[in-house]
Amino acid sequence: MARFPKGYVKPTDSCDSCLAWGDFSGRRCPTCYMFGRSHDDASCTGCHRVQPAKWGYCRLCWCQARLSTKTTVSRPLDETDVRSRLGAVRHHQLFFVGMHYRRRSTLSPPPPRGRRGAPPKPPPSPAWRPDPGWRQLPLFEQIPRDHGRLDPADADLASPWLAWAKYLAHQLAEARGWGRNIRFAVNRGLAFVLTGYIEGDVIRHTEIFAPLRALDLSVGHIVTVLEETGIFEDDSEPSFERSLAGRLEGLAPGISSEAERWTRVLHEGGPRSLPRREGTVWLYLNGARPALLEWSSRYDHLREVTRDDVLTYLKALHGRPRHSQLVALRSLFSWAKRNGLVFRNPTSRIKVGQYEYAVLQPLVPEQVDRAVAAATTPRHDSSSPSPRSMPPGSPRSARSCSMTSTSATGG
Repeated sequence: MARFPKGYVKPTDSCDSCLAWGDFSGRRCPTCYMFGRSHDDASCTGCHRVQPAKWGYCRLCWCQARLSTKTTVSRPLDETDVRSRLGAVRHHQLFFVGMHYRRRSTLSPPPPRGRRGAPPKPPPSPAWRPDPGWRQLPLFEQIPRDHGRLDPADADLASPWLAWAKYLAHQLAEARGWGRNIRFAVNRGLAFVLTGYIEGDVIRHTEIFAPLRALDLSVGHIVTVLEETGIFEDDSEPSFERSLAGRLEGLAPGISSEAERWTRVLHEGGPRSLPRREGTVWLYLNGARPALLEWSSRYDHLREVTRDDVLTYLKALHGRPRHSQLVALRSLFSWAKRNGLVFRNPTSRIKVGQYEYAVLQPLVPEQVDRAVAAATTPRHDSSSPSPRSMPPGSPRSARSCSMTSTSATGG
């Protein structure tokens, strides 16, 4: 029989050994329970109680001696200091459960600083753009630098350009809330990129992207600092340009140039149109691309496409594909008509129509009867296992036997 009923929660109580007050199960707190497993019961020399004793003293006397030693000794405590105070224990300071949890045998002194860890590093001293002074102008253009061959251990940490960039990075970090890891990565990347830099050079995105990524450094934050210095040039190709070139591949030159102008107007906006989101732009171009690919085999420009060509192409489409592609073609040819690229809009007066979703059709009585008959007729094929092939007493064998008996009785 259980000692306590099911669902019983012991109320807050005091430990029988150390008299600590708190929530715990049993008669002793967890610390006294583990203390009792390592020491035998004996009469305590200090309080004369029969409790688990270490060196003749119970855990409550040890806690009081440790507390008294802490108030009198300023250096880190050890067990010898605490044992010397055991004989002077004349009273006990009560405490709550869990106040004396620690990983070492003695209490550690409070940290000298008010925060954990190392003190924060001082901010970099104010710096400005280095004075170039007199310098020899280069005879040839700047030779592209290969940052991948530079060892990060050989970075020039005394460069005045690096001191100025670190000061700008500190100001940006304070304004934008960069964390410690981001600041460390930015300073490391700046030391790597600005090593060997001289006045008049330009740091290009294509030269530093791959080396910084190889060092697992944040390229975006480093580029932000370099843009503040005015010595950075973004020569990277936008992802929109790469995606646009891939989607226009295979079209006739005339159709491709006109479709590209239409796509850029959707993306960047025009005099009488607002820019669309990039996802919407690709939705329109992907909808018009299949028809443009088919017409590129016969025509060179959009003005050669007729209304019959559009109707012939749309006859093979149904549902959602027809709806999305017709909307894209109407947008393309309407833009071409407004800009004088076609003489007539071949998609005019071709209604898109409302997209009709599938409607659930009712079943005829014959279909209902066949479904009911298939559900109530037992299976007699080779795929269903026989009761003999299953171990006796299994659930499947019991179900098979019940089905057989039911069908045999006609129930």
